[in-house]
Amino acid sequence: MFKNILLLGKDGQVGWELQRSLAPLGQLFALGRSECDLADPERLRVVIREIKPAVIVNAAAYTAVDKAESEAERARAINGIAPGIIAEEAKKCGAWLLHYSTDYVFDGSKPDAYNEEDEPRPLNVYGSSKLAGEQAIRQSGCQYLIFRTSWVFAARGGNFAKTMLRLAQERDTLKVVGDQFGAPTSAELIADVSALCLRDVLHAEGEKLQGLYHLAADGETSWHGYAQFVLARAAQAGIVLKCPPEQVASIPASDYPLPARRPANSRLATAKLQQAFGLSLPHWSYHAERMLTEILTRENS
Repeated sequence: MFKNILLLGKDGQVGWELQRSLAPLGQLFALGRSECDLADPERLRVVIREIKPAVIVNAAAYTAVDKAESEAERARAINGIAPGIIAEEAKKCGAWLLHYSTDYVFDGSKPDAYNEEDEPRPLNVYGSSKLAGEQAIRQSGCQYLIFRTSWVFAARGGNFAKTMLRLAQERDTLKVVGDQFGAPTSAELIADVSALCLRDVLHAEGEKLQGLYHLAADGETSWHGYAQFVLARAAQAGIVLKCPPEQVASIPASDYPLPARRPANSRLATAKLQQAFGLSLPHWSYHAERMLTEILTRENS
C-alpha cells in the first residue's frame, strides 16, 4: 500500500512488534540505534532523505525514567529535539509521522482518566522530554499521529511481570506499590492499532484524522494488583513460588522512593481513538494473559 515505510527504534518492545504489523503495508526500512541514533541529528536527516518514506514511525526513545534525572540533556536530545527534526524532514518529503508519547506527561493528580485536552504537567525529566517532542511535532506543520500510551509490556525483553516472577521464586514476601494506577498495555496491541490507523490516514481525506490520541488497554489496576495477577497465573501454571499472590504486600509509593517521581494516576481515556478509527480496545488482562502464557511455557519447558 505504501511506497516506503521508515521505522526507527526497531529493537525496542514496540519497535519489535511494529516490524511484524507494518511489514504487510509496504517496503519497510526498520532501523535500530546502531543504524540511526536519534542523538545524532545529522545522521537522522540523512537517513530520512535517502529513504524518502511515505510514512515514518518513530518508536525510538530514551526510556530510562530514573536515569533521565541525571542525563537530562541526553533525554531531551532524543525525546524532545529529535522528534522535531523527524517532523521537519517528514514535512519536506510529504510523509506521515507516527510518534509515541507517554502518560508521564501528566502529574497524576486528576481523579479520573486523562483525556487529550487535559493540560500536561510532567513530574520528571522523562515526562518533560516526551512533552517537548510532542510539542515540536505539533508545531512542525507535518501530517502526524501522536499516540500516548502507558505501562508498556511485551514477552520479549525485561518487564515488570518477569521481575515479579523472578522475585516471587526467590523471596518469601514482596512489597509492591499499590497507590499508582494505570492500564498495562501490550506492545503487540500498540503495534496492531498503529498499523490499522496508518491505513486509515492514508486513505482519501485521511488528514481529518491527524492529531493526538491516547492509546492504552481497557480497564485499570495498580502495580500491586498487576503483581498479584501475574503470580496467580504462574501458580495456576504450576510454577513453584516462595511468595504466593496473597503474600504480596501493598505499599505506598512514598515507601519506595525513586529518583524520578511517578504520577499516581496514569489512566488514559481512549474514547477519541476508538471513535475516530472504529476500534475496540481489549481489557489489559487479555494481552497480559498471552504474554504470561508465552513466558510460563518457556519456564516449564
